[in-house]
Amino acid sequence: ASELAFALDPLPKDELPPSPPFTEDDAQDLDALTLAKSYFDLKEYDRAAYFLKGCCSQKAYFLYMYSRYLSGEKKKDDETVDSLGPLEKGQVRNEALRELRVELSKKHIAGELDGFTLYLYGVVLRKLDLLKEAVEVFVEAIHVLPLHWGAWLELSNLVTNIEMLKSLSLPDCWIKDFFVAHMYTELQMIKEALQKYQNLIEAGFSKSTYIISQIAVAYHNIRDIDQALTLFNELREQDPYRIDNMDTFSNLLYVKSMKPELSYLAHNLVEIDKYRVETCCVIGNYYSLRSQHEKAALYFQRALKLNPRCLGAWTLMGHEYMEMKNTSAAIQAYRHAIEVNKRDYRAWYGLGQTYEILKMPFYCLYYYRKAHQLRPNDSRMLVALGESYEKLSQQVEAKKCYWRAYSVGDVEKMALLKLAKLHEQLNESDDAARCYMLYIQDIFSCGEQLEHAEVSTALRYLGQYYFKNKLYDEASLCAQRCCDYNDV
Repeated sequence: ASELAFALDPLPKDELPPSPPFTEDDAQDLDALTLAKSYFDLKEYDRAAYFLKGCCSQKAYFLYMYSRYLSGEKKKDDETVDSLGPLEKGQVRNEALRELRVELSKKHIAGELDGFTLYLYGVVLRKLDLLKEAVEVFVEAIHVLPLHWGAWLELSNLVTNIEMLKSLSLPDCWIKDFFVAHMYTELQMIKEALQKYQNLIEAGFSKSTYIISQIAVAYHNIRDIDQALTLFNELREQDPYRIDNMDTFSNLLYVKSMKPELSYLAHNLVEIDKYRVETCCVIGNYYSLRSQHEKAALYFQRALKLNPRCLGAWTLMGHEYMEMKNTSAAIQAYRHAIEVNKRDYRAWYGLGQTYEILKMPFYCLYYYRKAHQLRPNDSRMLVALGESYEKLSQQVEAKKCYWRAYSVGDVEKMALLKLAKLHEQLNESDDAARCYMLYIQDIFSCGEQLEHAEVSTALRYLGQYYFKNKLYDEASLCAQRCCDYNDV
């Protein structure tokens, strides 16, 4: 909220909102609340809760319950950090959750919870996997306190599809547009998300670094890497000490193999705060780019010690275990990523790749389907699905997947080649020739003669096809082009 307020023009003194009312209960609990807040800031949660017991004001009650919740979380982390690695962390529960749920439930039924305490009740329900009830409570919290962004973010983690988003009864408040734009990004509806953010910029938030970062993340999600890098560089100029979203920036630098820039970013973030989750992820990406996968995994584990719900760290750690050929650890890491966020297509796709290595095509098919449902227009998911169908001798389905991958814009330029080879195996020579021709046109039109061996394979097949069909001029042209490649 403060970032958004800073992006707007300041209000005149006479237009500033009034301070919230100060009740008799607030006055009675003021000293105890001030003392407890001091202990809370020192992370002495049990001590804070002890001095707030018996307080009547809404603020004091929230801090009392929140201190008990965080005390349970801290004890849970303390129990696991030494005895278990981060992969087993999700198996330990916060023992205080059930007690908190019982107490908060009674107050909720009596209608005595304010916006902040409703938010905490929703968090407790989510931690206990009571997701339907958690959604209802978060929606109620948002109605009571619309400007509490934490409640909106918690709700966003529970929305699984666009139908569910439309069914929610949300307050008609300006912050709803930020939530909807965020959800469109999460649900891979990037065009709609970019339009929402553009509308917010035109509405007066043109200086908002939050909006710039979200637009950059949206471009990252559709793999428009150059545009995303431009926006992140602009963001770094406006806010040089920002750490939020820098892990996403490092992913882009990794994909582009920009080693010096990634090294500079890692050193810069270490100087700002080396104990932030994003800093550990950036350093992990740097070591991964240098093929030092053990060190990379170590830094992703550090990130997870700082925040066990860090989605990016789980997924990236899965990738590192894949590089180290540790498939069982990779599977655990990807499963933890899915527990944190079921919409993470990278984790589903990673699981598919892991089971592909283990030669378990039925499992591959299941996980690739999940990834495809989340990214229906991503050619990589479709090609992976096609390969799985092919291994299961479901050629008709495989052909559909390869053609769909080409139709949506094949990123890796492999769909047509695989489709042509499949037609070739099935002795469908006319279809194979048509696919090889489209493949060659595609490769030469974009100026990237990627895999010379594959281009030469396509030319050789076309030469033989034309020769059999007595099209000698075309066959001669293909043969001449084949001479440009040493392997033919």
